[in-house]
Amino acid sequence: MSFIDLSIILIFLAGLCIYGLLQGRKNESSDDYFLGHETTPWWVAMFSIVATETSVLTFISVPGLAYRGDWFFLQLGMGYILGRVLVSAFLIPQYFKSGVMSIYEVIGEKFGTIVQKVASLTFLITRIFADGIRFLATAVIVQVVTGWSIELSVLIIGIVTVVYTLSGGIKTILWVDSFQFILYLMGGIIVIYTILTSSDFQGIDSVLIANKMKIFRFGTDNMFKDAWFFGSAFLGGTLLSFASHGADHMMVQRVLSCKDVSDARKAMIGSGLFVLIQFLIFLFAGSLIWSLFGGVEMVKDREFSTYIVNHLPVGLKGILLAGVLSAAMSTLSSSINSLSSSTIADWFGRNTDLKLARKVSLFWAIILIGMALVFDEGNTSIVVMGLTIASYTYGGLLGLFLLTKFKINFHPMSVISGLIASLASVFYMTSIGLAWTWFIGFSVVVNITMALLVNKLLSFRK
Repeated sequence: MSFIDLSIILIFLAGLCIYGLLQGRKNESSDDYFLGHETTPWWVAMFSIVATETSVLTFISVPGLAYRGDWFFLQLGMGYILGRVLVSAFLIPQYFKSGVMSIYEVIGEKFGTIVQKVASLTFLITRIFADGIRFLATAVIVQVVTGWSIELSVLIIGIVTVVYTLSGGIKTILWVDSFQFILYLMGGIIVIYTILTSSDFQGIDSVLIANKMKIFRFGTDNMFKDAWFFGSAFLGGTLLSFASHGADHMMVQRVLSCKDVSDARKAMIGSGLFVLIQFLIFLFAGSLIWSLFGGVEMVKDREFSTYIVNHLPVGLKGILLAGVLSAAMSTLSSSINSLSSSTIADWFGRNTDLKLARKVSLFWAIILIGMALVFDEGNTSIVVMGLTIASYTYGGLLGLFLLTKFKINFHPMSVISGLIASLASVFYMTSIGLAWTWFIGFSVVVNITMALLVNKLLSFRK
């Protein structure tokens, strides 16, 4: 890596640390640290949502999907928009009405503190594993571009993120996320521009002839075992977005920082549209790289990074790597803060001081960095691996929030039984080869059905 590229990266990292330290002086309580005074502009919250959820998985893995196949991944993104509409209609008003720091407080109000803690624990475990995968994705591309080891890449990213996250809190994270989103989106656009203007590029005719821009897949032998059949992908994307952005505190925390329900809805639905645009940009980049390289077979998820290393000029390469680091840190910082806010609100009680909030944040930062160091890439696309992990628990969590809408007095054990049954059902669905895009839908049904049945049985015993 050249001196210019390294200088760009170091200036970028130093700037983040300084900004976080300066902003940290504005935090006076744990509510400030986790909710940001509830004055965040809706568009900042929107960009933060996009930056948090897509991160490096988009930056390296989505172009790889287009390189090795076509644009089938867009079917999932289309479902994302509908899922966010459902979140805005059914869940966001409830969160603002309750005035929560952690969304699992809503569960506690309806079913009691035991169920609240169980829901929070499910969230904590999900985030640790899913974000460990995302963090690994970052280390992979940083290793390829810089030549650093994966371990060194993890530590550098982790330390810088910890500095501005622990100091600045959610408000700093939201604004930094917005900047980082713009930076790494520019990275995708820069790659597209450099390929289209390259003397080695022969045009997109080869891409069109090979049908590399195909989006919809309507033919299948078994829709329940084919994750990318249109019905499976669109419905799976809808339910995944409904669950991830309605029942995962890391995503909902962004809109809780908005001033009212109207702004929160704008941020939530707008993020779905920007995610779709983002997918389009990076899929197009992957298709162009395939054309430029002549379709030669490459190591999984190395297609985009290989282009950065071998074809981008000095300076632009540094900007692209800064974009990669941005994508990583946006997810890591959000995960640290949301894990901490859930821990404080659901386990310690909201009335705690800022010093303890930062100590809890440091604890979770160390755990996430450790997880990234022990994970292995495996043979599955990293983006699909991350989504699959989340799908194991999202159905159970979404089911809990839907049960709060029932005008029934549930016994806590009936609700916990439903959650356990839904989690067990996903392992069963995995064993019979059901596509991961169906996990959430079926597990929600199992959760609600089991909770109603157990609650009825317990009522008879009375």
